[in-house]
Amino acid sequence: MTEERKPKSEIDKREETMDVNERRDFLKIGALGLAGGALLAGASAIPSASRAYAAADPNSKLRAVLDRGHVIVGTGSTNAPWHFEDEQGNLVGMDIAMARILAKGLFADETKVEFVQQDPAARIPNINTDKVDITIQFMTISSDRAQLANFSRPYYVEGVALLTLPGADGMNFDQLKAAGSGATVSILQNVGAEEGVHEVLPEATVMQIDTQANVIQALESKRVNAAAVDLSTVRWMVARSPDKYADSGKSWRSMLYGAALPQGDLDWLTFVNQCFTCAMFGHENEIFDKAFKEYFGETPTTRKTGFPAI
Repeated sequence: MTEERKPKSEIDKREETMDVNERRDFLKIGALGLAGGALLAGASAIPSASRAYAAADPNSKLRAVLDRGHVIVGTGSTNAPWHFEDEQGNLVGMDIAMARILAKGLFADETKVEFVQQDPAARIPNINTDKVDITIQFMTISSDRAQLANFSRPYYVEGVALLTLPGADGMNFDQLKAAGSGATVSILQNVGAEEGVHEVLPEATVMQIDTQANVIQALESKRVNAAAVDLSTVRWMVARSPDKYADSGKSWRSMLYGAALPQGDLDWLTFVNQCFTCAMFGHENEIFDKAFKEYFGETPTTRKTGFPAI
């Protein structure tokens, strides 16, 4: 009698991929002729994907995601450089890159992600109602929000920065400060906006404006000397149009961006953190580095071996 073969699960397929990669790594180590035997012993003792899966909490989102075969990520689509549509209508941005890092960690395939576009007000509710597995949507970590959701390790430190004009028309931060009340800065109208500018430019004239687009337009029309916007916005605009915009060289008011997850699920939180850590500080950094360069115009600091600095 012929034994009936069951379809392979995502875990089975992932384990086969891991087995191939582990054998390849083992052969590499052997070719190097490393002394001591510790690395060789470690390579042969790597746990399989199925054993790791079985050890996870059966109620964890981690197991639910692995069983489903893709991760569901809540995000936006209208805020470059974090989440927006490119000319072909594809969803791109730094938040999207972090989602693909997570999908690759889960399935060895960065495409196994389903994006749910959501309003910023739905970022935490959609987690708590299981509409999404995780929210990756330029979300500032705060003590108040941490009472409602778990947060991953931060993947970006946001801040306020000053967008200026390049060349003879522009002023760097030292020139803005030296100009005193002669320097004018536009900023989005909000409670505390003027005080925020005066933290770094105590004498500057502050022009509060109704929309972010008009804040930047005031700079383009030279009605102000600088526009106070997010640091990520400054980096994005300068990277795209260095002939049109410049970075004054000043940023302040640090804010941490992280992914939001359901509370009470340590396995899921730990897995997400490890994926992000490996992408930001370890060897699985291809997607992160490429995105950081594309959206912020900067190359992440070279990882150094030795004492960890994460």
